[in-house]
Amino acid sequence: MERRADSNGDIILEIASSGSSWNRPPGGETEEPGDGHISGAGGEFAAPRRELSFSHAYRTGHRKPQEFTAWQTAVLAFQSLGIVYGDLGTSPLYVFQSIVLPGAGETDFLGILSLILWTLTLMSLVKYVLIVLRADDHGEGGTFALYSLLRQHVSFKGGGMAAPSQLAARLPSDLNLRFHSKKKEKRPSWMHGFLERSVTAQSCITIIVLLGTCMVMGDGALTPAISVLSAVQGIQSRSPKIEQKHVVMLTVVILLLLFLFQQLGTSKVSFSFSPIMIAWFLSISMIGLYNIVVHYPPVLKAVSPHYIYYYFARNGRVGWEQLGAIILCITGAEAMFADLGHFNKASIQLAFSTLVFPSLILAYSGQAAYLIKNPGDLSTAFYSSIPGPLFWPMFVVSTLAAIVASQSLISASFSIIRQSIALGCFPRATIRHTSDRYEGQVYCPEVNYLLMVLCILITVGFQGGPEIGHAFGVAVIWVMLITTALMTVVMVVIWDVRPVWAGAFFLSYLAIEGMYMSSLMTKVAQGGWVPFAISAFFLAITLSWTYGRKKKSEYEASHMIAGPELASIVARCARVPGVCFFFTDLMNGVPPIVRHYAEHTGCLRELLLFVTVRTLHVRSVLPEERFLLAPPAAAADDEPLPAGVYRSVVQYGYMDKQDLEGDELLESVVAALREAAGVGGDEEAEMMELARRRGVGIVIGRTILTAGEGLGWFKRFVLELYRFLQKNFRSSCSTLKIDYAKTLQVGMKYKID
Repeated sequence: MERRADSNGDIILEIASSGSSWNRPPGGETEEPGDGHISGAGGEFAAPRRELSFSHAYRTGHRKPQEFTAWQTAVLAFQSLGIVYGDLGTSPLYVFQSIVLPGAGETDFLGILSLILWTLTLMSLVKYVLIVLRADDHGEGGTFALYSLLRQHVSFKGGGMAAPSQLAARLPSDLNLRFHSKKKEKRPSWMHGFLERSVTAQSCITIIVLLGTCMVMGDGALTPAISVLSAVQGIQSRSPKIEQKHVVMLTVVILLLLFLFQQLGTSKVSFSFSPIMIAWFLSISMIGLYNIVVHYPPVLKAVSPHYIYYYFARNGRVGWEQLGAIILCITGAEAMFADLGHFNKASIQLAFSTLVFPSLILAYSGQAAYLIKNPGDLSTAFYSSIPGPLFWPMFVVSTLAAIVASQSLISASFSIIRQSIALGCFPRATIRHTSDRYEGQVYCPEVNYLLMVLCILITVGFQGGPEIGHAFGVAVIWVMLITTALMTVVMVVIWDVRPVWAGAFFLSYLAIEGMYMSSLMTKVAQGGWVPFAISAFFLAITLSWTYGRKKKSEYEASHMIAGPELASIVARCARVPGVCFFFTDLMNGVPPIVRHYAEHTGCLRELLLFVTVRTLHVRSVLPEERFLLAPPAAAADDEPLPAGVYRSVVQYGYMDKQDLEGDELLESVVAALREAAGVGGDEEAEMMELARRRGVGIVIGRTILTAGEGLGWFKRFVLELYRFLQKNFRSSCSTLKIDYAKTLQVGMKYKID
């Protein structure tokens, strides 16, 4: 290890691992430090260099997208059938039977089928598969992915979001990272400049994102209820002794088993569910084709949109009211984007184009063909259209497929919570990575059980009535409207699309989705209020957490310990032999709780390290790359740094066990410090060795926000809610495995005015 100073006065340590772990690339090429590209080097091979300067320690490096082979894409496409497409694929169970249209005839059913075909094509295929899936954030999808993309290109002011988390922090060194790649920087658009200047616009985007996210969470509670209920209700047509209460009880049992099954992880769940969905898609395709041939072969002429005109001309307001049921044909389309982190774009596009979309076209066309000849069976369209000998096999397959349908939004909810925690706007819940190959496959037990309770309450409360369908449709259309608005901003700000084309996209889909929303808003009193209630619950959590984090960040920024004050504090305190790890999530500077700690103890360890723990977007961090060292910056005021005080970063991959017990970390830290003792000389190195022998102590800060006298009653209430969440959710160091016998927790109250 070599120690030197760079032009900024920062300490740079160059570490080369011992042994022969560095292999010489072919052709005598070497790897440029900090770049990741290969360049010619002449004769000898130089080991990769680790720069451990304070300026670069938190820099977000260039992230290359993960590459997949054709076989891996095919496997992921197979898995996506059991996770992504369950909800969308099982929509034929309840779309036609949710429609109430007395005296419907051939023209009406052709008009309804035309609406379904064009809605599926424009909303699912064109909007999501071809456009929205391109707006991923390093493989992650969903509403928060769009927000994260915008934050990478627009500098949000304090009014936008809470203090960035360790992963989402934007630092001066990140300004040259456009698209996290080496693309040339483009001239900012007018919308980019407007968003940079307008705090109000940034706040509006933040609220829209949070609302969309909460609507998806509500969708995650409604999807299992309507899917399983719709499938199980078919059994009533075979036995008059089976009542609705029996259907509800059976549905609750199935839902309980489904949510308990989630802890196995996305990969195991999908490999179990995907064969079921393949059987489902093949079955509805064959039955649909059979109904087309037997009952009404020219039914596919409904692809002509003029049948939509005939439908509205004939039915007027009654036909418009049925749009709330027709929109259910694309429920689950939003899961294609929300579940993107569990798979990749190519796999989701492959599965939809080759199996899902053709199967749905045949299924809906077959049901329409059957209803044209049997209009009296509209309320039981799916099961009535099944040939008699196939009823029981299809009942089993339908029930299993409905269970799978619940999976898409459950998995999406886990991904959304993970993204929101990373952006610092949701309390720290437990996030378990269930795959060592795919970072996005996660499980969140708290969210899982919360959704389970909500889902069962909805199922039992509405007893399988039409209110669940109304609530489902409201949640879906609001998520799609919000996605349309955010995608328009992404197109202009990031993709540099001409405003005229972005405007055409926005107005076209606003017209389509607005038409459906206008119909669904009349159903708010009949169950449509449920997604708003669920969204209000999650919004209260996210906004309270956001506000509390923002106030905490502002307080620490205004009371941060500068270099001269830190030197004064160290000079006044007695120095006790030993090493102290002072954990802090403050990215830059020294938190005010250190001042509080020093004033009340009057002493500091001879070796004091401020430690920030980061979890990176990689599977694992090598031991020799895990520890980064840099002293606190004091170059701005030209004050000398206190002896024995350092800032460090401990980095982990998402599958690493964050184990800080034992002497491994202490040994590596002291070894690095002794290598860096060139400035302090032999005396400093000797002090470090003595401190190592005296042992280590761990200090963890705990801040408590208190309301000042000038704070209004509403802000006081929000602050109290934040304190409740802070107390009952996981702390920033909760994932660390540390020796609690050597740990001291220091509390400090932040008075918020």
